[in-house]
This record gives sequence, structure tokens and C-alpha cells, in this order.
Amino acid sequence: MRPNYVLGGRYKILKALGEGGMANVYLAHDLILDRDVSVKLLRLDLRDDPHTIKRFQREGLAATELVHPNIVSVYDVGEENGMQYMVMEYVKGMDLKAYIKKHFPIPYQEVINIMEQVLSAVQVAHEHNIIHRDLKPQNILIDEQGTAKITDFGIAVAMSENSLTQTNTVLGSVHYLSPEQARGGMATKKSDIYSLGIILYELLTGTVPFKGETAVSIAIKHFQSEIPSVREFDPRIPQALENVVLKATSKRPADRYETVADMASDLKTSLSPRRASEAKFVPNLDADDGETKVLDKSELHSEAVNQPLEPKATADSSPGKSKKKRRHRRRWVALLAGLLIILIAAVGLAFWLGRTQTVSVPDLSGMTVQQARDKLTAVNLDTGSVKRQTSTQVKKNRIIKTSPKASTQAKQNSKVNLFVSDGPRLVTIGNYVGQSYTRAAAVLEAKGVTVRRQNRSSSEVPIGTVMQQSVATSKRIDPKKETVTLTVSAGQRELTLATLIGKTKSAIQRYATSESLNVTFNYKYSNDKKDTAIEQSPGGGSTVREGSTISVTLSRGKRPVDSSQPKVEDFSVSVDIPFEASSSSSSDSSSSSSSASESDVNTVQIYVRDHDHDYSTVYKQLTISQDTQVTIPFAVESGKSGGYRIVRNGKVIQSDNNVTKNSH
Repeated sequence: MRPNYVLGGRYKILKALGEGGMANVYLAHDLILDRDVSVKLLRLDLRDDPHTIKRFQREGLAATELVHPNIVSVYDVGEENGMQYMVMEYVKGMDLKAYIKKHFPIPYQEVINIMEQVLSAVQVAHEHNIIHRDLKPQNILIDEQGTAKITDFGIAVAMSENSLTQTNTVLGSVHYLSPEQARGGMATKKSDIYSLGIILYELLTGTVPFKGETAVSIAIKHFQSEIPSVREFDPRIPQALENVVLKATSKRPADRYETVADMASDLKTSLSPRRASEAKFVPNLDADDGETKVLDKSELHSEAVNQPLEPKATADSSPGKSKKKRRHRRRWVALLAGLLIILIAAVGLAFWLGRTQTVSVPDLSGMTVQQARDKLTAVNLDTGSVKRQTSTQVKKNRIIKTSPKASTQAKQNSKVNLFVSDGPRLVTIGNYVGQSYTRAAAVLEAKGVTVRRQNRSSSEVPIGTVMQQSVATSKRIDPKKETVTLTVSAGQRELTLATLIGKTKSAIQRYATSESLNVTFNYKYSNDKKDTAIEQSPGGGSTVREGSTISVTLSRGKRPVDSSQPKVEDFSVSVDIPFEASSSSSSDSSSSSSSASESDVNTVQIYVRDHDHDYSTVYKQLTISQDTQVTIPFAVESGKSGGYRIVRNGKVIQSDNNVTKNSH
């Protein structure tokens, strides 16, 4: 996969991160949510296997349900041009294999902290009936904050079916393979526990327990050889901590921890001084492993040879002696039988009295933590860990569920873990003002928030830009209950221009001000009343945008017939009006000095003194966002001069009181 390729029209490939047995991994950028992600592409040689593809898709979708701080989140699963891909959270850091190599020896407490995070993640997966099947340090990532995150839930099943046939790629996995998997059996939750025990072994010793040149030779050692002692490697390791390794890696699944939660509970107290004198864990080696045993002929012969033979009667044996021996033998038999009966009865009684009492776990749903503790104490059960989860159905600070589940049997005085509601999942609202609506809406909708659009005209904010938001920045909301309204700029307002013919100059100026229009006035002789409009451009009824300039011609009155009247000359003067940027926009601008931010404008008034105007009224008002040139028409009597004054943002910036036809 080449860099800059956009996968699914959304994920831009940046670079390759690594290659695995099932997939190649790339760093990509999500163009919609503007974040880095990790993309896994199913390997080319597996893309034609419909069974593998089906597994890849199904397990990837199942992994999207696993929401946990110690599980790499799966965002998306898709296909493009025959390429199966999975989009996951990008974790910046290293895998646990590299972490062990870099930091070994690792302090025991840190080892336990890492394992507790991993165990917590696997427990959530098991509660969703998802078995990882390929737990190993290479599939556990450690980010820059030291948080452990498990990955590759999505391809574990597909990989298990190709494991021992791909010797080169599975060599890293077979070091952590359970005995039942090595025999070709089906992986269970206890298979994951075995792999977790091997990972704990490697954290404590820096190496794996079994090594070999081939995957098959290592797999054979897993179901034939005992796990080496970690205390022989490091005698300072407490026996209780070694016992966690030994129990988790027992050959028989029945000898391992029942659940990942049990392993986590045992590991948590392994450094406690109260367990300093704990004996070494020994699995039940005499237990029947369920396999049928077949004796060959040599074994049968050996059994027959070892059977005691009845003594033959000899010539010296007399009837009296025989009777006395038989009576003596019967007494001993009766005595032994009686003792045996007493022994069996005593053992039975001891077993009956010492048997583990079980109780039914009560239903604690909807209770507070204190109420749940009281209820557990009443039935001789202890409170275990208290974990918090988001919930839309259960009120905050109330029990969602327990582990073990309600109505199941548990040993007296055993611990019951509580899952407490944190209420609905709340989303933190960012500041979207100034962003494009498309981007802001995509970010909010990705968080599950419903977005409503509201348009508003604006001459200052670009079209499509968010002007306001209904929810304040940093506020946390329940996306199921609250909607966010974004007010978006629709650009400058359009209006239908009124007919101005016949209106006076002052009335036209008031109209232009109320509708945010710029107006310029021209004059010519007419039989119409002086200072009333006789022409306009654009004409009445035209559609114009707010801020547009309209031109209006006013009547100068009737042309004088008396030749003694002074002659009026018409001419125009061009004036450059500089734009003044605010301090904030000028410091941020990367363009030329004549431009400004799109939301920054200057208000300019132009005053004219000539035959038809004086400084008492505004000749023209306009808004500018950059340096602007305007043309001012003058009507000046022969031998006289005109004048103009430019006011920008309330301050006079230019003026000339001696304007003639030849002066400009």
C-alpha cells in the first residue's frame, strides 16, 4: 500500500508500521475526524480464502463491541478492491515485547500493574464471549503514559486456523500456545489464561519458558514439559507470585484459574507479607485427564505375575491346625473390616463437615454499593472489586450487574465483583465557532450527537462557517437526550431594491442605511423638483446583496436661461482610501498588508462640498475590507473650487478644500 493512498475515501495512508502473520499494519490519517489511526490490511495470500475473509469481518465487527481503556478500539471494518481492512485506534508507543527488552528487569509491582491492566481487558472480552486465542507480548501495546492496550482481537480466530501451517509467522505465537491448542484442540477462555501465565513468566524472567528451532518442537514442549521455575531464575520472587504463574500454566485446564478475574484477584495479593510462607502450588497430578488408557499384553502379563498365589496344602497340614488358622484369619479379617468401616465413616464425616458451603449470589441490580455490600454480607459473601461503567438504563451510582452473575452458586466468603453505573455516556462539546459546518457536524456526529443546522445571513462571516453553537464549550451532555444547534452563515442577505424615483435625497439616504446599502448621487438638470430622484441603477424591483452600491441621479432643477448665471463644470476625482486592520487581525494575517481577516471591516463616510452639496450631509457611506479607490463626482462653478472629507471609523483621514477640474 503506497503512501497518500486514500482508503475508503477517508483514511489517507501515511506509512507502514509493520507486518504480521495475518495482516500488514499502516499509519493513516482519518480525513473526516482529523486524527491518526492504525489500518490493518489482510495479507495478499489470504484475500482469496472466503472462510478467512468471513472470520476477519465477523471478528472485527465483534471487536468493535469491546470498549475498554486497555483494549485498542476498533473504529471501522471494510473492503475496497478486494482488500479487507480494519481501522483501529493508533497507540503511540511500543509493544510489550520491546518494552520488556528495553526495561528488564522490571520491578515486581510494575509487573503486577501491567498484568492487572491486561487481565482487566481480557475479562471484558471473555464477558462478551470473545476469546483472543493469540495473546502474546507482541499483541499488547504500551503507550507513552504506560497504559497497556491489547490488540488483534479482530484477527485472532482467522489466525488460529493457519497457525502451525505457517511456521515462519507463528514462531512468535507458539511460545504462548496452550497445551490443548498445541494438540489441535479447541481454544477456550482457559487457553487465554495459559497464555497470560506465559506472559507473566516473561515479564519476571525476560524470556519465554520454552525455546526451539521449529514451531512444532516448541508446541510439543508445552504439553510434555513442566514450566521452569521463575524462582530458580530469581530467588527473590515471592512464592505466591510464582504460584500465579504455575497455576495459570497448568497442563490440565481444570487446574488453572476458573476465570481471568480469579487470576487477577490472586495476583493482586501476591506481594502481600501475609502470603510470605505460602507453599508451592502443585497441580492434581493423580486426576484423570479424561483420556482412555489401553493396556498392552505385556502389561496384562505383569499384572498376572504380581497377583499373590494361594498356598497349596502340604502333607504336614493337619485338620486341627487348619481350623485354628482359619479362625485366627477370620478374626483378623473382621478386625480389619471393622477398622476400615470406621475409617471410611470418619473420612466421610470429615468430608461432610469440611465441605465447602455454597450460596446463591443475590440479585443486586439497581441497589447502591452500600446496599449491595449489606446484602452480600447477609448471605456470607464478600465484596470484591467495584468497577464503573456507563449505562443508559441504570441510574448513576446503582448496580448494573455482578460477577459471578445473580442466581449462580458461589463459595461462602468468596468475593463478588460489582459493576456500578456512571450514568449515560457523556460527550464533551468543543468550540466549533469559526469552523466549517461540514467538519463540525462530522466531529459531533462521530460522538453520537444529533446536530441541527440553522442558517443566518452575514456580511462578515464566510458562507458555511459556524457563527454560534447552542451548547457552551467544554459542557458535557447526554447525546441521547440533547441536540446541538449550529448557527451557520448563509452569506450576505439579498433584498429586492425599492423604487426610489421621486424620493428626496434624505429619504434615499435613510433607506440605504436601513438596508445596509451604499448609495452614490449624480446630478443633472431636469424639470423635476430639485433634489428628487429622477434615475436609479439598478432599477426598482432588482435583487441586490446587502452592502451593494446603487447609483441615484437627482434633479438639479431647471437649466437656467439667463446667460449671466455662472457656468457649472462637472468632473470627477479618484481618491484612495487605505484600510486599517485591527491589531489582532494584522498580527495573525499571513497575506499582504492591504488585506484583512474576513470578519474585519472599516466604515467610511464621504462628505462633499460643491454646487449641489455641503459638508452638513453625508454624500456616500460604505464599508471596506481592503484598500479601496472611490470616484467622487463634482459640480463646481467656474472660478470656484470644491472640497471633500473622508472619515474612517469616526476619524477624518483625508480632506481637500481646493478641488478644481485641473487640480487632480
